[in-house]
Amino acid sequence: MIRNKTKSAPYYNIGQLRVDYWNKLKIETAELARCHKGSANEKRHKKATKELIKDLKGVECFFASPGIARIQRLEKAFSVHEHASLSHMAAETTKQLVGDSYRSNPDFLDHDEHSIVSVEEHEQYNGVSKNYFEVMFVDDISEQEEINLQHSIRALRTPQDKFTYGVVVQRSFQDALIALLFNHNIQAVVVRYAPPYHSKGITSIIKPYIQQVTKLDFSSKSETDLGPIIGELIKQFRPELDTYYVTDTSLGHLKDSTIKGFRRIFYQTEDIQELHLTIMRGIAERYTTPFFSALVEYSQKPTGVFHAMPISRGNSVFKSRWINDFGEFYGRNMFLAETSATTGGLDSLLQPTGPLKKAQEMARDAYGSQYTYFVTNGTSTANKIVMQALVKPKDVVLIDRDCHKSHHYGLVLAGAYPVYLDSYPIEEYSMYGAVPLEQIKNKLLQLKDAGRLDRVKMLLLTNCTFDGLVYNVERVMEEVLAIKPDMIFLWDEAWFAFAGFANSYKQRTGMLTAKKLYEKYRSSAYRKRYNEHIKGLNNGDLSTMPDPDKVRIRVYATQSTHKTLSSFRQGSMIHIWDEDFRRKSENTFLEAYMTHTSTSPNYQMLASLDVGRRQVQLEGFELVEKSIEMAMVLRAKVNDNPQLSKYFDVLTVHDFIPNKYRQTGLKEYYTRNEGWNRMDEAWEKDEFVLDPTKITLYIGKTGVDGDTFKNKYLMDKFNIQINKTSRNTVLFMTNIGTTRGSITYLTNALLKIADELDEEYKALNNKEKEILQNRIHSLTKEVPPLPDFSYFHHSFQAVPGVPGGNLREAYFLAYDEENYEYVPLSECLSIMGKGRKLVASTFVIPYPPGFPVLVPGQVVSKEIINFLTVLDVSEIHGYRSDLGLRVFKENVLNRQKITTSMGAMARGMKKKQSI
Repeated sequence: MIRNKTKSAPYYNIGQLRVDYWNKLKIETAELARCHKGSANEKRHKKATKELIKDLKGVECFFASPGIARIQRLEKAFSVHEHASLSHMAAETTKQLVGDSYRSNPDFLDHDEHSIVSVEEHEQYNGVSKNYFEVMFVDDISEQEEINLQHSIRALRTPQDKFTYGVVVQRSFQDALIALLFNHNIQAVVVRYAPPYHSKGITSIIKPYIQQVTKLDFSSKSETDLGPIIGELIKQFRPELDTYYVTDTSLGHLKDSTIKGFRRIFYQTEDIQELHLTIMRGIAERYTTPFFSALVEYSQKPTGVFHAMPISRGNSVFKSRWINDFGEFYGRNMFLAETSATTGGLDSLLQPTGPLKKAQEMARDAYGSQYTYFVTNGTSTANKIVMQALVKPKDVVLIDRDCHKSHHYGLVLAGAYPVYLDSYPIEEYSMYGAVPLEQIKNKLLQLKDAGRLDRVKMLLLTNCTFDGLVYNVERVMEEVLAIKPDMIFLWDEAWFAFAGFANSYKQRTGMLTAKKLYEKYRSSAYRKRYNEHIKGLNNGDLSTMPDPDKVRIRVYATQSTHKTLSSFRQGSMIHIWDEDFRRKSENTFLEAYMTHTSTSPNYQMLASLDVGRRQVQLEGFELVEKSIEMAMVLRAKVNDNPQLSKYFDVLTVHDFIPNKYRQTGLKEYYTRNEGWNRMDEAWEKDEFVLDPTKITLYIGKTGVDGDTFKNKYLMDKFNIQINKTSRNTVLFMTNIGTTRGSITYLTNALLKIADELDEEYKALNNKEKEILQNRIHSLTKEVPPLPDFSYFHHSFQAVPGVPGGNLREAYFLAYDEENYEYVPLSECLSIMGKGRKLVASTFVIPYPPGFPVLVPGQVVSKEIINFLTVLDVSEIHGYRSDLGLRVFKENVLNRQKITTSMGAMARGMKKKQSI
């Protein structure tokens, strides 16, 4: 059922609201300080200031810094009419909050009851910068008890501590969950005693941002149960956090789930010092970077190099008169860390036993997998490793046709038979969407009817797609496993490595879904529902629920860490959640890993993967949320600015996803009139959702095609790099490195381009205006139809009339130049009209869209020729404009047909003999 109304809010998230309200308070208090006493202006600004302080109090209560203590000081200054002091405090607080300076060393914020010092003054007198985090105590204590707790913890700090933390107390179950969602600084949670359920402090301005909390209902649970439940929910919302439980319950009466659900359990009689040390130790463990630290230590050792790599230690660079500028550019540390050594504190990627092994284990824990492997030559190689490890010749793989080319080449290497799945077309913007679940199931049922289901090994889908379309991973896996209970899933998450660190996103990742379904299918509750489901089926009905006795959870995800998280270029990971890995796949996986992995991996890249893991464990939740916020800000800027919207449109949910795949009815993330639509429900329920960090700008109204817009305007004039283009769109993306400044720069560039287009239009004569309108009409109306995958020629079909093709055979048949010829594109249709079937002998990949429109062995359709004819891109791999399309000769196909028929007859005879 489609809903007509989606809940909306004036700000995208609480962080945006918080900063904006502090800025408003800074402005209001500055005006108030300048007002004459008793004037009308003073009354107006006092009223506004009072309201802002009240609203901020309902937000800051979930933070330690600036926190409720700062609000209380503002209230005190306001009540005694110290308007100058009030203005100074508001200005300094806003500066600290916007600049994040309070997190370098926040001790100065509110310890002095009578004064406030600036960031610069504090650093001048202290000079020590420590990483700051916050610890949430969940406990219904009095204000005085909270003050005592703060003092006790502060007294335990030492100058030698690498970290420092503030304490934020939440006095109810609901408040604790709200703080988890709002407060990025929380790194540890201490649940003490039995908290009450309901919050007493939910204000109207935060209600739109806490739907994840308010939709939960544990109010019927006893207070003694709520503590352990909080521990379970933390693992869902923010699994990277350390959790501790303080209780009176004896060990014999503690449930196993409670004992396992927390990092450590304390008793109320224990000294708080032990808790403090445990908290600090937990942060230190996540901060640890085994391989990066080993590489730093190795680089500082005096060594003699009598091995490969003259560049090691920089000896061949810094001594040179001709290339020493190379060394000066990169600095000495890069070369000190460059080595072929795998001992002396370092490790071997091919058989790790030391710091690399530990680094991969920590990455496993961070990303929620059972096994994680580092890959130093990109996800293209990671994809080939997984394919070669899991499928063998003649296995069947269901694969989305518009996936990355590395998967197609992986199929060639493995000798598997692909069954290509077509994504729904988005023809207006010359791009494809994603593969509907119904099509996947139909292909599986066709294979089942043909007796080929046992040969099906893998389903391979891209999640998310280049343009930001995200599958409902849980729904896909459940409905596929109901048909094929041992299916292996390969989720290409090249553009989705960040997703595991955002609440809504992580629900649509391969690793989290694998764990979730594994636990679900092994529960007694699921078995009961399954048995009832089976009893309710009529004869001939297919079960829509996987059989718990047959289902196996086997999920692989390949991620380009370098695309969306901190890593050097080509740094990638393979994540595995496969309950049969050790029994069935480990040996073949390691063989494939050895096949494709260099014996000389780049240590700097491996170190960056290690450090990137540290970052996402300690600040991934915050950085990913901010990258989404930056994307939403850009969407709003273009939407709201008349000059920008005259030429540009940011494509949104309903532009990419047809109504039938949006069960919640969410159409867009932002409108000028209604503000921000909350996307949580859509990400939970819809078949497809749009990742807002992928920002597709529609430029058809400019009369400039995507490739020209990218090069002539964005790159040449503003040095702005973008992700991809289509005929009438350009794709931007935000990531954890995107700043407010970069969003402002892009917005400014688009405004200047819009102004330039205005000036160009004014200078056109009537004929030139007519030409421009024709170009605009072409880009907005005359869009080329997007072709589906046609079919494999019968010479290359795995089984005649059944989905699946022998891609490998067709690929290698073209190694002999006598087997193919070139046909000019302009002649293809006339040749096909005379009855000849043209069959591709190579991959043909136009950029954009960047995936094969033809694969070896595929019959060329009229739709494909029409698409290639009108395609206005300069780069088409596998096609030579001077020669034409490379196709197999007719006599080769006839010879191949005889061979294929003989093979089919032999298989049939063998089958009869076995019967």
